[in-house]
Amino acid sequence: MKKDLFTERMKRISGEYEKLLEKKNEKQFSTNGIYNRYANPILTREHVPLHWRFDFNSNTNPYFMERIGFNATLNSGAIKIDGRYLLVVRVEGNDRKSVFAIAESPNGIDNFKFWDRPISMPQNEDEDTNVYDMRLTQHDDGWIYGVFCTERKDTKAPYGDTSSAVAAAGIARTKDLVRWERLADLKSTSGQQRNVVLFPHLIAGKYAFFTRPQDGFIDTGKGGGIGFGLSETIENAEVKNETIVDAKTYHTIYEVKNGLGPVPIRTNKGWLHLAHGVRNTAAGLRYTLYMFMTDLEKPWVITHKPHGHFIAPLKDERVGDVSNVVFSSGWIANDDGTVYIYYASSDTRMHVASSTLDQLVDYCVNSPQDKLYSHLSVETINELITKNEDFLHFTNTK
Repeated sequence: MKKDLFTERMKRISGEYEKLLEKKNEKQFSTNGIYNRYANPILTREHVPLHWRFDFNSNTNPYFMERIGFNATLNSGAIKIDGRYLLVVRVEGNDRKSVFAIAESPNGIDNFKFWDRPISMPQNEDEDTNVYDMRLTQHDDGWIYGVFCTERKDTKAPYGDTSSAVAAAGIARTKDLVRWERLADLKSTSGQQRNVVLFPHLIAGKYAFFTRPQDGFIDTGKGGGIGFGLSETIENAEVKNETIVDAKTYHTIYEVKNGLGPVPIRTNKGWLHLAHGVRNTAAGLRYTLYMFMTDLEKPWVITHKPHGHFIAPLKDERVGDVSNVVFSSGWIANDDGTVYIYYASSDTRMHVASSTLDQLVDYCVNSPQDKLYSHLSVETINELITKNEDFLHFTNTK
């Protein structure tokens, strides 16, 4: 009887898993014309390989029970190598521990399959309690770098406090995404670091980092904003001076905190940046994505910054472990100019949206900026209305 149950469950679960992996994704019509969402999430906890979750030995698992449970797939770094779309996924287990794992797709929009094993990340002397949210940088020096958040218990917390933590920027490098060399964590003068991104080129012979200095593990404190700094070396990276590139600002989508998402993309008009902004609401914190551009020669100087959010959580994206959240750690620019933007919704699942370099540059350069006051927003709206009235009047009188 148990043997029959084992076989029946194994066949059914395996069949449903294969159908999930082969499911095609469909581009949705875009009203805003800036990017297109896709119908299905590209990675969920159901995509985690069965041999990570189930013991396939009927003697030791007669009921074909799930022995290791997984809770979410989120906040993935992205890179394209030899025509393969690869995501370094944050895979969170039911035990709340996150691990990194590679998921590969032939086209970047569906059929993502995890590699056979998760990444075995080497440890430094002070071992990580948890790791997550890796950004991938294909650097001029020939290495692929992964910069991620490493979390450890706050040793200065009062006795009995089992939740206070310290966040730092872990750094590892690889040539093949299989074998990783762990480097020392980034040092800086700020209390803690999250959402750190390694710039792909040396600046004045130094390694350049976009940072997010903060006073505490969750709260940015009195400072905050997206920072920028240089390090003499990568093996023992240290940023001694941080310049704030984009400060958190009252009554904006990034009033509480903000941080850079993936590595910036170079265009002939400047560097494209994708970031997340956080604001307070009556229902809690709301995370959205926004964009800006920086100078080609001075990537820490903003040249264009559209007002408001770029992507916000919609419909089913608003529901999950941490609701009302979108977050991105990776995007890929293809040779034909298309861009795949990978983002997680509500700390639960991964999605893709597609655009082009031309569209994203147009959006950044030609969209109005946030003038920070309601009456000035009215002026901005009226300017467009007047422009349209004049154009339509001219067109109708020709």
